[in-house]
Amino acid sequence: MTDAHVGLAGQLARLPQRQVLSDDVYETVKGLIMDSVVEPGTRLNIDALTRELGISQTPIRESLARLESDGLVIKEPLRGYRVSSRLTRDEFDDLFEYRLHIEPWAAGRAAERSGADDLARLKAEMLSYTDVPDRPSYESYRAMAAHDQRFHDLVLELAGNETARLSFQRTHCHLHLFRLYYGGGIATKALREHKAVVTAVRKGDPEEAAAAMRSHIEASRARLRPIFDKSDPS
Repeated sequence: MTDAHVGLAGQLARLPQRQVLSDDVYETVKGLIMDSVVEPGTRLNIDALTRELGISQTPIRESLARLESDGLVIKEPLRGYRVSSRLTRDEFDDLFEYRLHIEPWAAGRAAERSGADDLARLKAEMLSYTDVPDRPSYESYRAMAAHDQRFHDLVLELAGNETARLSFQRTHCHLHLFRLYYGGGIATKALREHKAVVTAVRKGDPEEAAAAMRSHIEASRARLRPIFDKSDPS
């Protein structure tokens, strides 16, 4: 049994004593990838996982398909799945260039178009997450990552351009950025920046909303860019 599969088996053994569902496998494997317990390039063979974890192939296949959709694993013909690489510096820069084109525009459009129900949804999303992660692990940051994704997706939805929204969703950008690093108070700073965007949208000020979103994305880029000065994360 490989070290990676030992880690998987150990994590799954801690799950409730009932039939292991694909969601359990998915979240467990995702957490191990996000925390770098399972490193990029590690092979995840369905037959081996089935034997070693003592469960059927169905939840394993379903979870690996979801992880492939997330961009966290890559399916290779006749070889199974392997864990994908983290973002490179070039991919990181491309992702933020893309976001700076799309998201400030979307925030401005949301400020122009949002009605009372839309603003209530923004307020509810901001109230849905108020905790501050207490340790640098994916388990601690998972709820923050989910809020981050929902918040940015909602702004794009309120902008009214479904093509732009679906394009943004396919990047899974928050998942891959959190894979690079989480900790150091980034949640508190991001929540404060989200609040500034929401305030501008609620005021119906498209220029202020676009500026607030641009400031948030630039601040996020600045928080994460030093990672590439320390090591190559690919």
